[in-house]
Amino acid sequence: MITSQLGIAVVAPGSYAPDPDAVGRGIARLASQGILVHNYYEHERRFQRFGDTDAGRLAQLEAAAADPDVQVVMALRGAYGMSRLLPHIDFDRMAASGKIFVGFSDVTAFHMALYARTGAQSYAGPMFAGDFGAPEPVAFTLDDFRRCLAGPTHAVAGQGAGNPALDVQGTVWGGNLAMVVSLLGTPYFPQVDGGILFLEDIAEHPYRVERMLLQLLQAGVLARQRAVVLGDFSGYRLGAHDNGYDFAQMLAYLRATLPLPVLTGLEFGHVARRVTIPFGAQGRLVADGGAWTLTLSAYPTVRWDPGLAG
Repeated sequence: MITSQLGIAVVAPGSYAPDPDAVGRGIARLASQGILVHNYYEHERRFQRFGDTDAGRLAQLEAAAADPDVQVVMALRGAYGMSRLLPHIDFDRMAASGKIFVGFSDVTAFHMALYARTGAQSYAGPMFAGDFGAPEPVAFTLDDFRRCLAGPTHAVAGQGAGNPALDVQGTVWGGNLAMVVSLLGTPYFPQVDGGILFLEDIAEHPYRVERMLLQLLQAGVLARQRAVVLGDFSGYRLGAHDNGYDFAQMLAYLRATLPLPVLTGLEFGHVARRVTIPFGAQGRLVADGGAWTLTLSAYPTVRWDPGLAG
């Protein structure tokens, strides 16, 4: 898609902004680049831990999807809330809107459900408050999103000890591990065969990460994939009773147990420096035994050219 001005809508499907000034900062930052922000979030309407009531947050999504001047719908932040909305979202309408829906963490549930119900793609990418509205934004994170959005292809790279050598292709999907597992057995879990599954999480002890991956294995999901690529897993605390069982030991067990390659080094998760990954894109993952590159293609893009105006 090519447009004369990029329009980004801000919605709060999950939690509210801890710093209400973040919204203004993000709007000003994007306006300085010629991007028009349509803000559907009102800080005064926050409810309990959420950015609005369930009905209010659903209305934000619907309004953003219907806005003809918007090409990208970006979540304010994650935390929790999308699971409540899934049964009430008209995913056919979301897909038919042609918008690119962006976010990560809790927004993984939306990516999963949209793809499962319609086959439409979305972006595991930045959040408005924490990334564009940060007091000191991370240039890499914002630039990688823009590069991905412009397309037509996008490449991310990483490296990690013990990564196997491989060259595989498949549908790229995944996101927050806890959210992925939470949808097993529901109509919102996509059937992906021959996929490349990327995963991250925050404050999950290694044994819980292991348990969730074993659940995906025992449910038959991992047997249908070609590789798993792990992003950031941090924010947990080991105890004396772990007796040497840490993330490295857990990873070694997974690599010896799972029926597919497990790679590490993806810059994605609850960290400031983060890549953008189109959920549902076609990917080619090439690794030389340490470093790897994932090249993504066949996903929705937006390029804006001010010269088209008038």
